[in-house]
Parts: sequence; C-alpha cells; structure tokens
Amino acid sequence: MAPNGELVFSVEDERHQMTDPTKARSLELFFVDGTPEGMLTAKIPFQWTGHVLVAARTRLIDALKRSEARRPGIYILVGEDETGSILYVGESDDIGNRIKNHDANKEWWSTAVFITSSGEPLNKAHARYLESRLIEEAARIGKCKLDNGTAPPAPPLSEAAVAQMDDFLKNILLVLPALRFDFLTENTVPQTRSEPELSEVEATKFVLATPRRGIEARARLEKGRFIVEAGAKASSEWVGTTSAGSTYGKLFQELVDQGILVVDGEHSVLTRDYAFSSTSGAAAVINGRPASGPISWKLEGTDKTYKEWEHDSLQASDQSGPESTEPAEPS
Repeated sequence: MAPNGELVFSVEDERHQMTDPTKARSLELFFVDGTPEGMLTAKIPFQWTGHVLVAARTRLIDALKRSEARRPGIYILVGEDETGSILYVGESDDIGNRIKNHDANKEWWSTAVFITSSGEPLNKAHARYLESRLIEEAARIGKCKLDNGTAPPAPPLSEAAVAQMDDFLKNILLVLPALRFDFLTENTVPQTRSEPELSEVEATKFVLATPRRGIEARARLEKGRFIVEAGAKASSEWVGTTSAGSTYGKLFQELVDQGILVVDGEHSVLTRDYAFSSTSGAAAVINGRPASGPISWKLEGTDKTYKEWEHDSLQASDQSGPESTEPAEPS
C-alpha cells in the first residue's frame, strides 16, 4: 500500500536490475476500485510518460468520467465472437468521445484500453503514427482478427519524433503483455542468436520423441522461455479434447492458422523457433493432445526427465549459494 492509500503492485525485471539499468523497468499498477476486476491503470515511473487505463465495458460510464478519457491518444478495443479474439486500434483527440461512438456501433468488444501521455500530450501526428504501427504489429503477429482492416499509412514525422514515438511504442509493447494482453507478443523466435551469451542452464537442450508416431522435437531454455526449435515433427492434427476449455487445442489451431505449424504428410512441421509459456504447452502441441511437459521432455542424450533435471538443478543451486543460476521455466 502506498503512503497515499493507493493500492499499488510493482513488478521489476530482476535479471537486469543490477547489471544493466538501461533495461530495468518497474511497472506500477493502480487498482482504481481496490480489486483486480475493476479499472486498472499502469505506468513505468520515471522512465516513460505513457499512461494506460484498462476498463471493462461494464465500467465504461465510470471510465469516461476520468481525465484519461478526455486526453488525446490511442485506444484498443478487445473482445471476441464465435470465430475467436478480435481487436480494434484507434486514435483520437478525445478518446472518450470516440469510444462512445464505438459503444453504439460495435457489439463484440468487452474491454477498452486507453493509452495516453501523463506528460506532454500526444499530438495528432504522434497518435496516428502509434495507431499505424500497432495495427501493423498486430496484423504481422496474427494472434487475433483485426476489426480495422488494413493499417493506415503512418504520417510523416521528423527523425527525432519517429525515434521518440518508437520508444513510446516499445514501452506499450512491454506494458500490455504484463497486463495479460498478449496480442502484441510474438512467440516465434529469430533464428539468429549468440550461443556464447547463453548461461549454462540456457545452453541445456531437451528432446521429446514418440518413435511409433514419428514425433520428434528439440527444445532449449532461453531467458526463461521454453523454445521448441524449428524443424520439430509434431502431430498432423489435434486429437485431444476440443471442448471450449481446451487451451492447448486452441493454441495448436492458432499455430496452424499462422503457418507456424505446417502439415507435411503424416506430420506437422514447426517452421520457426517458437517460445511456449510452459513445458506442458510445448508437449501438448507437439503430441496433438494434452501431455505432462515435465515428464515428456528429457535431457538430450539421457533418460532424465525435465522434472528430474529441474530437481537436480535446484538442489545444486541450494548447495552453491544464492548467486547461482536457477532454472527459470515454470513446469
């Protein structure tokens, strides 16, 4: 609890906090109603002038009374229909008035995200540039349907203004995933990386193989992410439950739709390195059905499961002291 009574939650990137202050960030969340279900604001104190307000459509009347709703900026409407998730990105000199219009004409959205500046207000050209770039990124990543259609062309800005807005955009792309909006989070991983920069834990490889089904995949830990490497042979279809609660089934289909999993004969082939949020998610997609990741993945060249490797690594970490590297992947 902050001294002024605000309910605040702070998240810090401990990996770089002491060694690289240019990458360290603190995200400050303010729960307006004192509950996680209510309105929420987010900012990066001292390092970003941006201000984010998140409000459910059911709280729109209260949200439009706030000062953020009268500022110039950009907004994102988030929702879904029978086909899946939908996204709309817009900009306005007065966000509140524009969202009132969408309230009357768009039925599918359930959450509004207001993005403004708590410092010098964003001007029209700045907002249009951010709108164009966000639509472009959402379309490129392809995790949800865009209600916008094509991205509008970015307005001409000075070199300095482009650099300023690109930095503003980078912080938006940092804050939104922390608020559980993953439509601008790219899970595919660039092929180019520097092996010498990886820690001993991150250089460790794991394999998943089901010879009778011709399934074979290789994965690695990298910066806390479990990355299955391109070329993995997976199931050609999802054979597990297709109920509404089948998160991994939905992910499998999303990867097929995005061309990341491509059917090749009796298998699907992973066309790019892909970062999964858990070992079980990775195992489920490769197998085409729910699977226990900690048991399915094995340390390359051994019969040791990920679970056993993780246990041994944690034991070794306890013995070597608090500064040793621990496995970062949640099971």
